Amino acid sequence: MTANLSRATGPISTHHPKACTTADDWVNWFWSDFLPAWSLRARDPDGIGFFDVLDIDATPPQPDRKTILAQARLLFTFSHLALMSDNPAFHTAARDARDALPFFRKSTGLYCRAVARDGTLGRDTKDQIATSYDQCFVILALSTWGRLHPSEDIAPELESSWAAIETHLLDADTGLLLEHDAVADPTDPLAPNRAQNPHMHLYEACLQAFNMTGQPVWLERAQGMRAKGLEYFFDADSGTITEFLSPDLKTLPDRDGLRREIGHQCEWAWLLLREVDLGGDPAMRNVAERLLAFADQHGFAAEGVMQGAAFDAVSADASWREDTFLLWPQTEVLKTYAVRAFDEEHADSAKALVQLIFRQYFGGQNAFINQLDTQGKPIWPEALSRLHYHLVLALTEGGQVGLWPNPK
Repeated sequence: MTANLSRATGPISTHHPKACTTADDWVNWFWSDFLPAWSLRARDPDGIGFFDVLDIDATPPQPDRKTILAQARLLFTFSHLALMSDNPAFHTAARDARDALPFFRKSTGLYCRAVARDGTLGRDTKDQIATSYDQCFVILALSTWGRLHPSEDIAPELESSWAAIETHLLDADTGLLLEHDAVADPTDPLAPNRAQNPHMHLYEACLQAFNMTGQPVWLERAQGMRAKGLEYFFDADSGTITEFLSPDLKTLPDRDGLRREIGHQCEWAWLLLREVDLGGDPAMRNVAERLLAFADQHGFAAEGVMQGAAFDAVSADASWREDTFLLWPQTEVLKTYAVRAFDEEHADSAKALVQLIFRQYFGGQNAFINQLDTQGKPIWPEALSRLHYHLVLALTEGGQVGLWPNPK
């Protein structure tokens, strides 16, 4: 591949998506045409790994900065696909992302936020920190890569990554995750708010590590992180997950304290059900059902071109909502439809939502759109590479229960 390919203009796929009319059509187009072509366009011919973003012309607007979040998520995504498929493009893409990861390693098991295109550390001190959120995806990715390449012993690095979390990214007083390794006092009023999101993703990473390695310690770690996340962030009154708490663990004032993201209600529910399936606590099914009941009742557009799409957020009391539609929440909804696909209504909803996703976010685009308004018009037109983690996992979950084809 030459440098010109990554800077070319025009659509990534050579097949026009207007020919797609069913969910099967769209998913087959994604597996056979779009994703392999995207992996070539987004791969950096002059630097490490993949570009973080492609703009509306499918070219990288910020080629000189690479994040561990994008590279780790893509390592997971393509390793996951390579475990399911004989397509050599997925294996090659996984290897490219794997080769990028060592450049982010700032100390034993700990990974910094971003590096320059050539893998050197940049001057921005914010890029030199290690975040708990990013660290989760390192574990998710490496455990999946290790299953794909068992000859590469990733167990020591997985243990080092977990030890780094315990040493550098854990609040000793509460057991909650710190935002990053530069937080000296998490209770300081100027410290970052406490976020549910890294707790959810570390729960996910540990479940995946258990599924990939078979080591019971990872299920124990997953259950511990799940218990901690629900203890502090589950709002039992509304049956929802709180997004943020103040540094001193109080409810945030006004809208911030009431804001609930539909994607996270669904993502938590899917993970809780996955734990049950992996032999975890069966009581988590009841919590998942409460989260899904809230999302089902309050989370979706009832009319218009975005009918059936999940809103970005609603209030815990359902008194207001954000009438915008990011791509990633739609994929988390798909995962919950997949685990309920034994019900014909949910199966039909999944197929309708897949068609909406590809029609509205991909159709007629050079790459894809990140966020739309109620009229289906772009608000955030850039294609974020890290979103393939969401979409690919959702599609393969649906494929495993026969809603549409999985990659071959």
